Amino acid sequence: MLKLYYVPGTCALASHIALQEAGASYTTERLDFKTNQQQSPQYLAVNPKGRVPALVTDHGTLTETPAILGFIAQSFPLAKLAPLEDPFALAQLQSFNSYLCSTVHIAHAHKGRGYRWASDEASFADMKRKVPETMAASFALIERGMLKGPWVMGETYTVCDPYLFTLTRWLAGDSVDLSTLPKVADHHRRMSERPAVQKVLAEETA
Repeated sequence: MLKLYYVPGTCALASHIALQEAGASYTTERLDFKTNQQQSPQYLAVNPKGRVPALVTDHGTLTETPAILGFIAQSFPLAKLAPLEDPFALAQLQSFNSYLCSTVHIAHAHKGRGYRWASDEASFADMKRKVPETMAASFALIERGMLKGPWVMGETYTVCDPYLFTLTRWLAGDSVDLSTLPKVADHHRRMSERPAVQKVLAEETA
């Protein structure tokens, strides 16, 4: 049995949706950032990084969204959540998810996690002011050439799609107007209509 540790509103949503789309048998445990539960001894024993998501499997615990999404896609091949038979297409999928992880998520994190990169309070404010610009630029690149449409990889839904959907949900809070990104906006609408997405969102917002 798989077990996903998550916090609502975080990137863990992508893994949660992917598990549901895959038809996996899994349980979830919600952590509370407000009480710093991610730094509790109990959770650090699961994930010493003190972050979410963490996916406990029969083989051990996985962390980092691209790795978890890859694991889900390969563990449930009948769900066809990745082009497992095409090495180049699979690398393209990994490239997209890596961009979301290493660039887009980091740009967003500068709004509330400035202490990871600086110790001067003035630096925190400067980083926060930069977020609308960096997030808009990142999503403009996705809009222009990375989102093939209607899904990230083209006609086939993959684990890229819940990941993009998750980060798209952050745009309003980052002062980026989704209406300026018609392809991304259409993708967000399509994702919102999927039963698996609706089920997971209902659970996470309950």
